[in-house]
Amino acid sequence: MSRDVMRTVFGSSLRLVAVGVAVGLSGGLLLAKLLAVALIGIKPFDLVAFASTSSLMAFVAALATWVPARRAARVDPMVTFRHE
Repeated sequence: MSRDVMRTVFGSSLRLVAVGVAVGLSGGLLLAKLLAVALIGIKPFDLVAFASTSSLMAFVAALATWVPARRAARVDPMVTFRHE
């Protein structure tokens, strides 16, 4: 039962993280294309920078999601239903 709660909370949060990373990458690529004129001597589409930044953000978001999901998995569902 607690494994199902953990999977549900963590899975739904990771879907939001994936959407956020996709939107952030597309926005970053668009802005890099627009700012290419101002970036003298620097490639606007640096694959290493985009990959490392998005990976770091996804890791931090997953860690920030895992802590509340673990707490939610520890709570007895009957106690939660009685509280509400």
